[in-house]
Amino acid sequence: MKRYPFLRLWLATGLCLSGISALAQTDLPGVTVTAPAYSNQHGGYLISGDFKADPRMPYVVYAAQALVKDDILSIEPIRLNDDEYLVLQECASADCSQASLVRVWNTLGATTHTHNSDNRIWIRHENKYFLWLKKLPEVPGGWVCTGCPSHFTLFEQFSPPLTLIPNGVLAQKFRVDLVDAEQAPPLKVLSQTHEGSTFVVTYESGSKVRIRRMHSVK
Repeated sequence: MKRYPFLRLWLATGLCLSGISALAQTDLPGVTVTAPAYSNQHGGYLISGDFKADPRMPYVVYAAQALVKDDILSIEPIRLNDDEYLVLQECASADCSQASLVRVWNTLGATTHTHNSDNRIWIRHENKYFLWLKKLPEVPGGWVCTGCPSHFTLFEQFSPPLTLIPNGVLAQKFRVDLVDAEQAPPLKVLSQTHEGSTFVVTYESGSKVRIRRMHSVK
């Protein structure tokens, strides 16, 4: 299983500094998020595209200011290739040696449970959240397998960061190919830009994702 020790250190320190910086601007227990860059206000929400990809870890997209309870994260894959899976994880341990899946998308949409929208995530607690894109074996068209979907849809909830582990019947049938896929790194961010209050990231495969954070200002 491929490890990313630098990512763990970076998440435990670098992203933690973002959280400390955000908290330094607030009076607990209330949290006031101020994001003058790449933001606007609408319908009682501060809408911000203040995200970034760090060149030291060019696979990972994260919020410049720590996400806090009751934020709404909007992640809209514009186009994913048939063998690509967009993954949102959060740290599941203090040193982020373990991560928990928040949501996974493939070319058909969200594969994990959603409440109202494939592309909106209600943040239940403050934590370190990070987004990345992974290639998995492509399921051939016309695949004959009773009860098998056309894409991987079931995954282990907990794994090391930047690790996506399919399970279920389809994973068993592709177990050899999945070993090779697991050793391959995630796709690198090719470019990043802001379109108003929306952060737009393009990966080396050409896939594009639009990201916004909505924070209540009521």
